Amino acid sequence: MTLTRLLHPALLGASLLLAASAQAAGWPEKPVTIIVPSAAGGAADLTARTFAQYLGEKTGQTVVVEDRPGAGGIVGTNAAKNAQGDGYTFLLSTNSTHAANQFLYKSLPYDAQKDFRQVGMLGTFGTVGVVSPDSPYRSVPELVAYAKQHPGEVFFGYYSSSSQVPSELFKQRADINITGAAYKNITQIITDLRGKQIGFAFVDYLTAMGQIDGKGLVPIAVTGAQPHAAWPNVPTMASYYPDFVVAGWLGLSAPAGTPPDVVAKMNAHMQAAVKDETTAKKLRALGLTPESMDVARFDAFVHEDTARWKEWIRISGIQPQ
Repeated sequence: MTLTRLLHPALLGASLLLAASAQAAGWPEKPVTIIVPSAAGGAADLTARTFAQYLGEKTGQTVVVEDRPGAGGIVGTNAAKNAQGDGYTFLLSTNSTHAANQFLYKSLPYDAQKDFRQVGMLGTFGTVGVVSPDSPYRSVPELVAYAKQHPGEVFFGYYSSSSQVPSELFKQRADINITGAAYKNITQIITDLRGKQIGFAFVDYLTAMGQIDGKGLVPIAVTGAQPHAAWPNVPTMASYYPDFVVAGWLGLSAPAGTPPDVVAKMNAHMQAAVKDETTAKKLRALGLTPESMDVARFDAFVHEDTARWKEWIRISGIQPQ
């Protein structure tokens, strides 16, 4: 009787592992959902749809992209956290949802590490500082000079941690008196930039591309470590302020209970997608630098990036809300 009692938990654990392995072997057997914690049409949404197309073609299953915007990515991330961990719901995770938000908000309804399994990376991106074509400043030095001559009169727009942190870092490093204005979405920022209601903003490459190509906005600097291929003559912020490099990323995470074998299979599909030239070309057109990592490396990367954003936010002087 005692032996039976001792063996029962072990047998139960073994049966659960076998069930999980069996589930992973046939995965996916029904539609897969990718929750995007931002609005339709943005870089995250289009990246998710690009990967969804690839995954659907390779698995023969429907891949649904569900946009759940709100509260700097919190709404969609929390929805993914509360989803069943059966391997059929994933989150398009970002540097905002999984690194920066925990330092930008006093409390979150999720824990980026404990509530999720980190699945894999799709790519990285920087942001680009943009101004109106008829702005009184067309470069970083000119913007700094103008701000010092007109303290408190220069405003910048932001809509997420990716766009707020570079501006706040710039404020500290250049020692200028500028003020941030929070927006609900990037579209409003572009409208107010062109209308000169605000002076500048750092926005993701995808959003900026059409505006810059159409001469609606002028790029003055990028926050990536290297100049962007689309604008090779636009300097990096690091060329003005050493170590001023702020980069974001897009990947996939899954509810904590998701079977490890399913996570591994999804990671394999992600690595293959990034190496697929057709898919990689589409990602590059979205302003992303395609990059893949295995599960263990991506999990470590998220921890490392959390430390980076913690330091950037500390230097920026941003107070959690």
